[in-house]
Amino acid sequence: MHGYEVMQRIQEMSGGAWRPSPGSVYPTLQELENAELVRGEQVEGRRVYALTEPGIAEARKSRDAEGGLSWITAQGAAAGRMELRQALDALGAATRQVATSGSDETVARTLEILADARRHIYGLLAEG
Repeated sequence: MHGYEVMQRIQEMSGGAWRPSPGSVYPTLQELENAELVRGEQVEGRRVYALTEPGIAEARKSRDAEGGLSWITAQGAAAGRMELRQALDALGAATRQVATSGSDETVARTLEILADARRHIYGLLAEG
Protein backbone atom coordinates (compact mmCIF):
# COMPACT_ATOMS: atom_id res chain seq x y z
CA MET A 1 0.00 0.00 0.00
CA HIS A 2 1.05 3.57 -0.41
CA GLY A 3 0.78 5.98 2.53
CA TYR A 4 -2.71 7.25 1.72
CA GLU A 5 -3.98 3.67 1.47
CA VAL A 6 -2.43 2.95 4.87
CA MET A 7 -4.32 5.93 6.35
CA GLN A 8 -7.59 4.77 4.76
CA ARG A 9 -7.11 1.20 5.94
CA ILE A 10 -6.45 2.28 9.53
CA GLN A 11 -9.57 4.44 9.44
CA GLU A 12 -11.63 1.55 8.04
CA MET A 13 -10.25 -0.98 10.54
CA SER A 14 -10.94 1.36 13.43
CA GLY A 15 -14.49 2.03 12.31
CA GLY A 16 -13.56 5.69 11.97
CA ALA A 17 -12.29 5.92 15.55
CA TRP A 18 -8.76 6.71 14.38
CA ARG A 19 -7.98 8.82 11.36
CA PRO A 20 -4.18 9.18 11.18
CA SER A 21 -2.68 12.20 9.47
CA PRO A 22 0.02 12.17 6.81
CA GLY A 23 2.28 13.85 9.38
CA SER A 24 2.09 10.75 11.55
CA VAL A 25 1.91 8.01 8.90
CA TYR A 26 4.80 8.95 6.61
CA PRO A 27 7.42 9.40 9.35
CA THR A 28 6.27 6.13 10.92
CA LEU A 29 6.58 4.32 7.60
CA GLN A 30 10.10 5.75 7.23
CA GLU A 31 11.02 4.55 10.73
CA LEU A 32 9.62 1.09 9.98
CA GLU A 33 11.59 1.01 6.74
CA ASN A 34 14.77 2.05 8.57
CA ALA A 35 14.15 -0.78 11.04
CA GLU A 36 13.65 -3.15 8.07
CA LEU A 37 10.12 -4.02 9.20
CA VAL A 38 8.64 -2.70 5.94
CA ARG A 39 10.06 -2.40 2.46
CA GLY A 40 9.30 0.64 0.34
CA GLU A 41 9.64 0.82 -3.43
CA GLN A 42 8.53 3.11 -6.24
CA VAL A 43 5.58 1.71 -8.21
CA GLU A 44 3.95 3.82 -10.89
CA GLY A 45 5.30 7.01 -9.34
CA ARG A 46 4.21 6.19 -5.79
CA ARG A 47 6.12 4.88 -2.82
CA VAL A 48 4.47 1.56 -1.92
CA TYR A 49 5.16 -0.31 1.32
CA ALA A 50 4.94 -3.99 2.25
CA LEU A 51 5.78 -5.85 5.43
CA THR A 52 9.07 -7.74 5.42
CA GLU A 53 9.39 -11.16 7.07
CA PRO A 54 10.67 -9.53 10.30
CA GLY A 55 7.79 -7.05 10.03
CA ILE A 56 5.24 -9.84 9.76
CA ALA A 57 6.78 -11.57 12.78
CA GLU A 58 6.72 -8.33 14.79
CA ALA A 59 3.08 -7.67 13.84
CA ARG A 60 2.10 -11.18 14.98
CA LYS A 61 4.05 -10.76 18.20
CA SER A 62 2.36 -7.42 18.96
CA ARG A 63 -1.08 -8.76 18.17
CA ASP A 64 -0.53 -11.80 20.42
CA ALA A 65 0.82 -9.65 23.28
CA GLU A 66 -2.05 -7.16 23.08
CA GLY A 67 -4.78 -9.73 22.51
CA GLY A 68 -5.83 -8.21 19.20
CA LEU A 69 -6.33 -4.72 17.90
CA SER A 70 -8.17 -2.55 20.40
CA TRP A 71 -10.61 -1.10 17.86
CA ILE A 72 -11.51 -4.55 16.52
CA THR A 73 -11.98 -6.18 19.92
CA ALA A 74 -13.69 -3.20 21.57
CA GLN A 75 -16.63 -4.16 23.73
CA GLY A 76 -18.76 -2.47 26.35
CA ALA A 77 -17.92 1.17 27.00
CA ALA A 78 -15.17 1.22 24.36
CA ALA A 79 -17.60 0.00 21.71
CA GLY A 80 -20.10 2.66 22.77
CA ARG A 81 -17.46 5.34 22.43
CA MET A 82 -16.62 4.06 18.95
CA GLU A 83 -20.29 4.27 18.01
CA LEU A 84 -20.41 7.81 19.40
CA ARG A 85 -17.40 8.77 17.26
CA GLN A 86 -19.02 7.24 14.17
CA ALA A 87 -22.26 9.11 14.85
CA LEU A 88 -20.33 12.36 15.25
CA ASP A 89 -18.52 11.74 11.96
CA ALA A 90 -21.84 11.07 10.21
CA LEU A 91 -23.32 14.24 11.71
CA GLY A 92 -20.28 16.19 10.55
CA ALA A 93 -20.68 14.84 7.02
CA ALA A 94 -24.35 15.83 6.93
CA THR A 95 -23.51 19.29 8.30
CA ARG A 96 -20.77 19.78 5.70
CA GLN A 97 -23.27 18.84 2.99
CA VAL A 98 -25.67 21.52 4.27
CA ALA A 99 -22.81 24.03 4.32
CA THR A 100 -21.90 23.33 0.71
CA SER A 101 -25.30 22.87 -0.91
CA GLY A 102 -28.03 23.86 1.55
CA SER A 103 -30.24 26.91 1.14
CA ASP A 104 -29.97 29.80 3.58
CA GLU A 105 -33.10 28.49 5.32
CA THR A 106 -31.61 24.98 5.61
CA VAL A 107 -28.39 26.42 7.06
CA ALA A 108 -30.37 28.42 9.65
CA ARG A 109 -32.48 25.39 10.63
CA THR A 110 -29.37 23.22 10.86
CA LEU A 111 -27.76 25.75 13.20
CA GLU A 112 -30.86 25.60 15.42
CA ILE A 113 -30.79 21.79 15.46
CA LEU A 114 -27.09 21.75 16.37
CA ALA A 115 -27.57 24.32 19.15
CA ASP A 116 -30.49 22.29 20.53
CA ALA A 117 -28.45 19.06 20.39
CA ARG A 118 -25.54 20.76 22.18
CA ARG A 119 -27.89 21.95 24.96
CA HIS A 120 -29.33 18.45 25.37
CA ILE A 121 -25.88 16.86 25.53
CA TYR A 122 -24.70 19.32 28.16
CA GLY A 123 -27.91 18.57 30.06
CA LEU A 124 -27.01 14.87 30.04
CA LEU A 125 -23.56 15.68 31.40
CA ALA A 126 -25.08 17.83 34.16
CA GLU A 127 -27.33 14.93 35.19
CA GLY A 128 -24.42 12.84 36.04
